[in-house]
Amino acid sequence: MAMQCLRLLANNVPRATCTVNNVSRHIASLSMLPDTYQMLYKTCRDFAEEELKPVAAEIDKKHLFPTEQIKKMGELGLMGLCVPEALGGTGLDYLAYAIATEEISRGCASAGVIMSVQNSLYLGPINAFGTDEQKEQYVIPFTSGEKIGCFALSEPGNGSDAGAASTTAKADGNVYTVNGTKSWITNGYEASGIVLFATTDKSKKHKGISAIVVDKPTAGLSLGKKEDKLGIRGSSTCSLIFEDCQVSQNNTLGKPGMGFKIAMMTLDSGRIGIASQALGIAQASLDCAMDYAAKRQAFGQPIVKLQAIQQKIADMALKLESSRLLTWRAAQLKDSGKSYTKEAAMAKLSASETATFCAHQCIQILGGMGYVSDMPAERHYRDARITEIYEGTSEIQRLVIAANLVKEYGLN
Repeated sequence: MAMQCLRLLANNVPRATCTVNNVSRHIASLSMLPDTYQMLYKTCRDFAEEELKPVAAEIDKKHLFPTEQIKKMGELGLMGLCVPEALGGTGLDYLAYAIATEEISRGCASAGVIMSVQNSLYLGPINAFGTDEQKEQYVIPFTSGEKIGCFALSEPGNGSDAGAASTTAKADGNVYTVNGTKSWITNGYEASGIVLFATTDKSKKHKGISAIVVDKPTAGLSLGKKEDKLGIRGSSTCSLIFEDCQVSQNNTLGKPGMGFKIAMMTLDSGRIGIASQALGIAQASLDCAMDYAAKRQAFGQPIVKLQAIQQKIADMALKLESSRLLTWRAAQLKDSGKSYTKEAAMAKLSASETATFCAHQCIQILGGMGYVSDMPAERHYRDARITEIYEGTSEIQRLVIAANLVKEYGLN
């Protein structure tokens, strides 16, 4: 049904060309992909233009969760893109997910990260490691956009050290008693389901971490305050506080002790989603810069004719297209069942730094107008900054890339 919606909205698909602010934008690499991807692209592009861009500034200023927009995204099949149709999803692959996430994020970065967490961090591990019963309970009801999930790995004291989980899940009969705090949880306030990582056997260190699906609300689980963030303000971020929270051991994903492995595999795929979100922010920045430069007059001509401006937009476009190809390559490697850890880290590192660069250059091109909230440039700048931090900082991505290269060269 969801895919039928995508097809219905994607009639008369223009091949890899769209119009943004009356400017024709051509994505050369898109024209080489099958029609399914191009239909998806047009559907998401139209939705971003009609439903997200008009409200993105208000969502940001008032810190509003885009409830209605998320529900509509669910109706389009975007909140369960990679979930099999038998489970209520759209049944598409990760390349489709990357294309869709970029376009949604171009319209509103908050909606983009909500969609990314839902697809890759919440539904991803349950779809990959869950039992049929777990999928029926925690996947099928979450593909429509009516319910969303979250991913609880980070803690106040561990940051990038995912193996240092101090949250514990003590087995007692057929239940776990969970105690601890998870921090920086995207979608935490609105989520109805949680993929939680907790230590079930301290003696085994990171091999003693298990992944557990938790209903929300549930007794013993409370929420910390909503964080007042620099950017992506429409996406809630909070702490999850577990105090003698009882969870059935039947909710364990995979086997006990598989949590660290599940987390690392999930983060690999999640980095493709954040790379795609960063691409959307970068593209929105380039669109904004081009539109302004075409209208702003200086020295008797539009400033887009000035060499100094052309240097900036050329650099923006170069970094953007290069990062997009890296992201699509990582997605295609995942879809083909090949190793993609290094490539996902490269994509996330490149795309996030590209987003910051493009947002910065957009403000420079707009000058004083780029610094005020009447224009979207300053919002893109604030939204871009987080993409270099979550799903692993840029520093962590470089470590992942280097570690994989050492292994490839047989130097470990």
